[in-house]
Amino acid sequence: MKDHLIILIRSFLSFIILMVIARTLGKQTLSNMNFVDFVTAVILGATAANFAFNEKIEVAHLLIALSVFTITSYILSKLFLKFRKFKMWTEGAPTVLIEGGVILEDNMKKNNMTMDSLNEQLRQREIFNIEDVEYALLEINGKLSVQKKKELQAVTLKDLQLNTGNDKQFPIELVIDGQLLNDTLKANHISETWLLSQLKARGKKLEDVFYAVKGSNGHLYVDDYKDNIRHPIDVE
Repeated sequence: MKDHLIILIRSFLSFIILMVIARTLGKQTLSNMNFVDFVTAVILGATAANFAFNEKIEVAHLLIALSVFTITSYILSKLFLKFRKFKMWTEGAPTVLIEGGVILEDNMKKNNMTMDSLNEQLRQREIFNIEDVEYALLEINGKLSVQKKKELQAVTLKDLQLNTGNDKQFPIELVIDGQLLNDTLKANHISETWLLSQLKARGKKLEDVFYAVKGSNGHLYVDDYKDNIRHPIDVE
């Protein structure tokens, strides 16, 4: 029982230490993990996990090891801000995968990138036809930056020479998982009667609705429990 308690305390301590380190390194490191950040994260995680289960490791030794890796990562992040060439040498540079609509196979091979993984990342960017892509860049954090061909790029208000107003609002969720969000309705001065009338106009009842949201354009979007898709593309 004593051993179990010791492991419990050491595990909790490891978790707290890693949380403090993550907070110290900052949000930018977490959101854009590069090679250095990845190596640091693996080492810190392995060290903390080993400390939790290996009673031979002393707390002082753990703190020294974690401090070294944390300080090293922090110093490198500051050096990257000041010396761009050092950053490029350490992290590498983004790689062009598609240029002028042409797939660069050699660059894909250098980054161990397959067509399946490329198409997967394109689909995540809501691009299902690779011929729509003019330019694709593999960033150093592994994410794909994509530029569509000019004729497929979205038209902006600036292109239409229209003035942007301040009448837009955040989407307001009214129903989630079939549950009416009464507090949200009151906070946004939306009556339940209005919502039910909107649903009735669509031939729906509240119990039929899985999700309902009033969009930034003021329109009501409703999703039913029953999707009524005759031929689903992927059924697990």
